[in-house]
Amino acid sequence: MAVIMYGIPNCDTVKKARTWLAENGVEFTFHDYKKHGVPADQLKQWVDEHGWEVVLNRAGTTFKKLPDEAKTDLNADKAIAFMIEQPSMIKRPILDLGAKRLVGFKADVYAASLK
Repeated sequence: MAVIMYGIPNCDTVKKARTWLAENGVEFTFHDYKKHGVPADQLKQWVDEHGWEVVLNRAGTTFKKLPDEAKTDLNADKAIAFMIEQPSMIKRPILDLGAKRLVGFKADVYAASLK
């Protein structure tokens, strides 16, 4: 199984997830979406699978710095546009297992999904 982790290397949650994968012998490719972005069709797939409310990182400073009027009437299309323009607004990490994606990091979820 080809595993791809999408994230930002200096994010603490990404660091924890990378450490967990290494300690559990899971080989993966890292995709830095701050440097390389994420194609719109891929973001749409993630949003279709998990919902924009899960994929959009509303707790991060990048989102919080948006003017209030930009945050009103959020929907999938608007969230995808924000994430394309500012990849820091994508929740991290996103672990692509091929058949499904995991959003965020929880060791028990990783363990169950990577058996």
